[in-house]
Amino acid sequence: MYGWCGKIARIHLTDQSWRIETPDLDVLKTFIGGRGLAGYYIRKKITLDWNHPDMPLLLFAGPLVNTRSPTSGRMTIMSRSPLTGTIGDSSVGGSFGFQLKKAGFDGIIITGKSDRLCGIEIKDNHIRISDASHLKGRETGDVHSLLKGRGSTAVIGPAAENGVLFSSAIIDGHFAAGRSGIGLTFASKNLKYITIRGTGKTKVFDRDSLSSAREDIFRLTSASPILLGKFGISRFGTGALYDLMDARHMMPTENFRRTQFDQAFKMNAHAFKKKFKPRNTGCRGCHILCKKITKDQTSMPEFETMSHFSALLDNTDIGAVIKANRICNEMGMDTISAAATLACFSEISKKKLSPKSVVSLLMDIGNKEGVGAELGQGAARYAERCGRSNLAMVVKGQELPAYDPRGAFGMALAYATSSRGGCHLRAYPISHEILRKPVATNRFSFNGKARMIKIGEDLNAVADSLTACKFIFFAASLEEYAKVYTAVTGIKTSGQDLFKVGERICYNERMMNAANGFTEKDDDLPDRFFSMPGYTDEDINIKPIDKDAFLTARSSYYIARKLNKDGTPILKVARELGLEPI
Repeated sequence: MYGWCGKIARIHLTDQSWRIETPDLDVLKTFIGGRGLAGYYIRKKITLDWNHPDMPLLLFAGPLVNTRSPTSGRMTIMSRSPLTGTIGDSSVGGSFGFQLKKAGFDGIIITGKSDRLCGIEIKDNHIRISDASHLKGRETGDVHSLLKGRGSTAVIGPAAENGVLFSSAIIDGHFAAGRSGIGLTFASKNLKYITIRGTGKTKVFDRDSLSSAREDIFRLTSASPILLGKFGISRFGTGALYDLMDARHMMPTENFRRTQFDQAFKMNAHAFKKKFKPRNTGCRGCHILCKKITKDQTSMPEFETMSHFSALLDNTDIGAVIKANRICNEMGMDTISAAATLACFSEISKKKLSPKSVVSLLMDIGNKEGVGAELGQGAARYAERCGRSNLAMVVKGQELPAYDPRGAFGMALAYATSSRGGCHLRAYPISHEILRKPVATNRFSFNGKARMIKIGEDLNAVADSLTACKFIFFAASLEEYAKVYTAVTGIKTSGQDLFKVGERICYNERMMNAANGFTEKDDDLPDRFFSMPGYTDEDINIKPIDKDAFLTARSSYYIARKLNKDGTPILKVARELGLEPI
């Protein structure tokens, strides 16, 4: 077998047992790996409560990981989301996926619940479950340091132990598996950490063809200004998008009441680089190196964190953004949800949050103290408790990222249809609407957006399954990655073949959500975006989204996705894609 290891570890924490199973090659070809393969293994359990002992926690890499394939150092962590009840997953970098493959596994499936706080330690084919009671309440950085020498680490912090619904797992001390509350799934199983290291190699079918395909991708990324250009992501991290969003009136400000941040020039990636002088690093096997870390190991915020802890909270203290990012990482909390929940709190309480208040409230959330205990349940639940549900900027209960949908209608549709709740990364249409690649697209129109979002979702499902970084697709396409996949696995595959796999993965996620009662009523946006303009002056007018036009586009998306009128899957279509009923 090439690309895949052909082994999956099943670990049951209740009786501290484990076994290894061999997946069928047809299953591997049908779902690839990463997000797709994890989705295959969770589908029969998806209707269980998120904290049921039998609800699996899955960590899966793809066939390209631990090879010379470009940007392949990622993996997926998946379960049912504690925050939304939808399918919950996170694509995360670092070296965990690389070590997972070196240890000889395509994935790990964890079930059961330990009777005390524990850790899982994997070295090649040996798996050990250790007592971690002494690590209770410890921050992620401390635990990562204490585990030094045991390989790559996945760690939760105090936030997950204290029941924060948007808890994260932190990989290798710096890479956050955020969104969906996946860290809380670790905590529900009394699992504090996982370490993994291996010594094996992943077999590649045709190394010469892989080198050729790799060079094609390198040439395309070299010609991409947004990736490797003077002001691109390689130089400034994902924060390179900061000025781009503000200039196009897409930066959510003051809990999405406006679409422009007047002080953006003081808080952008250039300002962070000038003040903190970070070095370049990134995921294993990546040549873009978008992660920025200082000499004293301070992580620079990603774009969404940078934007939400400045514009969304109307904050102009650059040091507070750094502190907020550090606290979220150490506590193990999703930065997008944390900042958006604070913005909701600020509007409801009618109090502008000072930098000191932001830092204090984040600590209270992580430690479950004071009002932080309520805010740790997320914006939707907090706003509902206050009788102000309309002020929670969420979709399916998940807080929205740092792209205002009034500034790009494709993003509006992408938020609404995302299978994991408010998420920009499911379809990631900014290439079309903002970067104007591959062709210029009118961002203030829904024309053609239904098909664009469907195609984007399918592409990114494949990226998360191979696994590869989504940023690389600002330059390369699935045609280039089909050549990489063919070279690694020996399975002759075209770009269209990969798109079909992506369609299957997305349909499977729709089926899982439908099994838990999600319909078109959940594929919607907060009323604010349909009733309030984003920005208005004598030169610029960012209007509210026309609700009828949005609903028409959503209906068109359902047609493109081959769904019923209410957004639920069609059994005949599912079977044509090789999916049986749940």
